[in-house]
Amino acid sequence: MAIWTRTLPTLEQMAETSKNTAVTALGIEYVEVGDDYIMGRIPVDERTVQPFGILHGGASVLLAETLGSMAANYCLRQDNQIAVGLDINANHIRSATTGWVYGTARPVHLGGTTQVWEIRLENEDGKLTCLSRLTMAVISR
Repeated sequence: MAIWTRTLPTLEQMAETSKNTAVTALGIEYVEVGDDYIMGRIPVDERTVQPFGILHGGASVLLAETLGSMAANYCLRQDNQIAVGLDINANHIRSATTGWVYGTARPVHLGGTTQVWEIRLENEDGKLTCLSRLTMAVISR
């Protein structure tokens, strides 16, 4: 069953909303929306690696927060609400040196004042690279 309480935009609309932000600067792309998840990907290239040639932890967290924040704002109960980040943590499990890293955001808790999202990042072989948890505050605009 779908978790979305607002009409989800298309992948193209999410990309348009993200223009001229860190999302586009790092080459993040939205790739899929399901009944209970949003998936995106980040390239492992000169924009996103740290000096030793592996995906920068900050880039991983930026992908995680992007996907969790986008998803959270489509699960709000009232039109005058917005979801904003309170806390994010990341456990970096495996490095990535080439290709794409894919992230999938799924809810752990969808409350009236807080939301918690788990974001799994995996390499192109489906191996876990990073596991993040994002806590969002639901506030009135």
